[in-house]
Amino acid sequence: MAGGLAALLDDVAALVKLTAASTDDVAAAAGRASAKAAGVVVDDAAVVPQYVRGIEPKREFPIVWKIAKGSLLNKLIILVIILILDWLLPASLTPLLMLGGLYLSFEGAEKVLEMFGLGHHAEEDDKPAVVQGEEAEKKVVSGAVRTDFILSAEIMVISMNSIAADAGFGLKAITLVVVAVLITLLVYGAVALLVKADDFGLRLMEKDSAGAQKFGRGLVDAMPKVMKVISVVGTFAMLWVGGHILLAGFDTLGWHWPYGLVHSIEHWFEHFVSGWFGSVVLWLVETICSMIFGFIFGTVIALVVMNLPKKKKAAH
Repeated sequence: MAGGLAALLDDVAALVKLTAASTDDVAAAAGRASAKAAGVVVDDAAVVPQYVRGIEPKREFPIVWKIAKGSLLNKLIILVIILILDWLLPASLTPLLMLGGLYLSFEGAEKVLEMFGLGHHAEEDDKPAVVQGEEAEKKVVSGAVRTDFILSAEIMVISMNSIAADAGFGLKAITLVVVAVLITLLVYGAVALLVKADDFGLRLMEKDSAGAQKFGRGLVDAMPKVMKVISVVGTFAMLWVGGHILLAGFDTLGWHWPYGLVHSIEHWFEHFVSGWFGSVVLWLVETICSMIFGFIFGTVIALVVMNLPKKKKAAH
């Protein structure tokens, strides 16, 4: 243990030097990590706006800001935990990531089932989060931050797994901090724009210019559709990311045939496509297979979870 601690301290001592010498490495690693976490980021951006529905417009920005700070704190806490796990028990990251992938698959499958009227959708989920007083606002923020914690955990673990295994402690730490800050700014900046877009449209409708009024009306009418599209994209992104995590995780743990089947399908398509178009087709094949795999696993869990309340009632 002393040797491991000494090595860790050496890495920490070299952190400043590493930062100066490896800016490009950090940027590249952060870019790869952010790209790998893109599916969860889309879902995060789709989930958060629901927490400011029905809230007085002047309180929307302050609430989004509070949730953003909570989200960043979530990521930094998770960052410390996964760095410790990577140092002491690196083998635990794959099962941990797979648990998150299973959760994402469950969430995505549950939403798909709800689209077809097969899911269990609580009525309170459809009620706007109307804030009445400081205590109610705290409940809204704490609820959003709790939901964000799970998504943030996925983002950070995915990011950690995308960094080269032989990277030093300093590079990993800096990369994860950059990812945490950038993704939080990206998600909550987008959320802030989304929740205020309709207010901006209403202001434009009050202008004297007919063009401004028309654009404002179009913006107000478009926002519900935009939010619906984001929600659908987020759902399929969860299935894609969750399914891919499970496929790769099973392959790492020695259960090779699921991912082998996907590779076999990709090889079959390789006989018919080539060049950049072939690369796009192969990416789509892998993505669709991941979605299907995620949906299968997620549906099994969703059906079990949805039937738990019925069993409890029957028991009573």
